[in-house]
Amino acid sequence: MTIGLVFLSLLMGAIVWWLFRQTIHVQPWQAQAAAPGLPGVAATSWPPARMALWVFLAVASSLFVLFISAYAMRLSLADWSPLPRPQLLMVNTGVLVLASLAMEWTAHATRRPDRQAVQRGLWASGALTAAFVVGQLVVWRQFHASGFVVASSAASAFFYLLTGVHGVHVLGGLVAWGRAFHRVRTGADAAKVRLVVDLCATYWHFLLAVWVVLYALLVSDSLGLAICSASNAP
Repeated sequence: MTIGLVFLSLLMGAIVWWLFRQTIHVQPWQAQAAAPGLPGVAATSWPPARMALWVFLAVASSLFVLFISAYAMRLSLADWSPLPRPQLLMVNTGVLVLASLAMEWTAHATRRPDRQAVQRGLWASGALTAAFVVGQLVVWRQFHASGFVVASSAASAFFYLLTGVHGVHVLGGLVAWGRAFHRVRTGADAAKVRLVVDLCATYWHFLLAVWVVLYALLVSDSLGLAICSASNAP
């Protein structure tokens, strides 16, 4: 179990670091100006929105790490009883992967003077993300119909906690998505559109990275961490 947690932590850390490196290497809207009195010396800075996003991602990552640590401690007790494994979780994971890819494609589309392509990309990413949320709600409904509610067991409580907190973050991302779509529809400045879409893409990749770790916690029997067993869907 300890090896599994270390592996998942390293995986999430590697993905977040890769996102950070991608962010600092893609700077089409960063301000570059000569420092006063020092000709030829360039001064660059992150936009406040980008800095705020990374602060938020650091806080969100810490929150998930705390929840996963609490889960790991509870898992070691003898009364732990795994839940049935909903097969829909794999489908939802695939949908979120597609949503992240669609948002990345949209971010690249903002580098071209084609607002229609950006709108189509945003529509696709938003629809796929909404489908992920709906799929998660269907899983919740399946569990509830089978009698697995929050108070049923520790495994049930952690399932609802981890998927619920992640779902709230996804819904928050959809709010940012709405802002990005509004800017595109109203003909906002291209640099502003690039910034907000790129921030959305970073956030979507973060949501996917977190979900990959959570999905492993939910179904990875081989790591000894699974909340859900390999039995049929409820």
